Amino acid sequence: MTDLPLTGRARPDRRPHTLAEWRAEGGYEAVDRARSMAPAEIIDMVEAAHLNGRGGAGFPAGRKWRFMPERGTSPGEGPSYLIVNGDEMEPGAFKDRFLLEALPHQVIEGAIITARATHADEAIVLIRDEYRPGIAAVERAIHEARDAGLLGDLAIRVHPSAGRYIVGEETALITALEGHRAVPRKRPPFPAQSGLWGRPTTVNNVETISLVPHILSLGPQRFRALSRTEEGGTKLYGVSGRVKRPGLFEAPMGTTARELIERAGGVSGDGQLRAFQPGGGASGFFGPDRLDLPLDFGHVAKAGSMFGTGMLIVLDGTACPVGFLARHMRFYARESCGWCTPCREGLPLVAKILDRFAAGQGRRADLELLQMTAAEAAPRGRSFCDLMGGAMAPLASGLSMFAAEFEARLAEGERA
Repeated sequence: MTDLPLTGRARPDRRPHTLAEWRAEGGYEAVDRARSMAPAEIIDMVEAAHLNGRGGAGFPAGRKWRFMPERGTSPGEGPSYLIVNGDEMEPGAFKDRFLLEALPHQVIEGAIITARATHADEAIVLIRDEYRPGIAAVERAIHEARDAGLLGDLAIRVHPSAGRYIVGEETALITALEGHRAVPRKRPPFPAQSGLWGRPTTVNNVETISLVPHILSLGPQRFRALSRTEEGGTKLYGVSGRVKRPGLFEAPMGTTARELIERAGGVSGDGQLRAFQPGGGASGFFGPDRLDLPLDFGHVAKAGSMFGTGMLIVLDGTACPVGFLARHMRFYARESCGWCTPCREGLPLVAKILDRFAAGQGRRADLELLQMTAAEAAPRGRSFCDLMGGAMAPLASGLSMFAAEFEARLAEGERA
């Protein structure tokens, strides 16, 4: 059980536990322990466990929590907030859906502990609107926990998301919760200083929150020992695309793509791996030479991509990488908030050019423009938020890795 803390108690049919069933398996014991600890002691344990945020950026969770002011020390009046981010819309990502639907009490247990550590008075579980079973499961778990007196003074509720990809960015999420158009905010101030309604706010991903009770139950050293690298714990990896059995697999942080693809039944189609994205749609491609790379934030970044959500997308030898990139880019162009020029103007143009290439109508000038745009826009910090950089990462690596395919499509266009 402890080797698979996130999923070890999940049922094969994904039916969520009742409160009685969850408590019979040790549920909420970590909450009891947390209530006997000072908030700083909880943070010490999370830092010692080397828990990195699982939402994409990989920022150390304990360090993030320390930014939150203690009760009564922040200027002004009003509550402090914890937001559990379940607005999962990254292409290839489906891990949070599983945790919300199958293990809602684990999410609530983690939220109670995190709220204590961050001095939050209110917790909001933001869930993608399309995840209706997850919304129902979490609401049911909240009602059960409240009726049993497990929430204490914590106010907690579910808020269905407005359904935009940009809401996954924490400041855009806060703006949307306030009832405004979902656009990112300038930082500083950071959410811990001025977040929801101008009050101190912590935003953590569903998977991050779900791991917190296990740090208290196992202790930080045992939790760290579940990993193969310095980044502690297990990871809920996903494998999709050209594999025989797409799915989710909890494994030690630092598990390799080779192992995960084997667990997914191997490469489908012609059985030959052409490339894979290690961190969902917004990560640069790796080739077969990276199959044995430990998959965590540090190793993947050092190798030139982004670990992101840890959701692998696999391409076999029969897949059309140009069409794959075109579909990805249409998604990012559609989901841009339009706040800054690189996204508003650049992404639709790139999507249009890729569509031309996919249709065999590309031109040499188009290829040169794609190469220039990828080189200029792929580095982080070239737009107001990271959406543009994330969208450009697969394009920048794809133009190099799939150069022969682009040239072939270019030749088709020149013959037309």
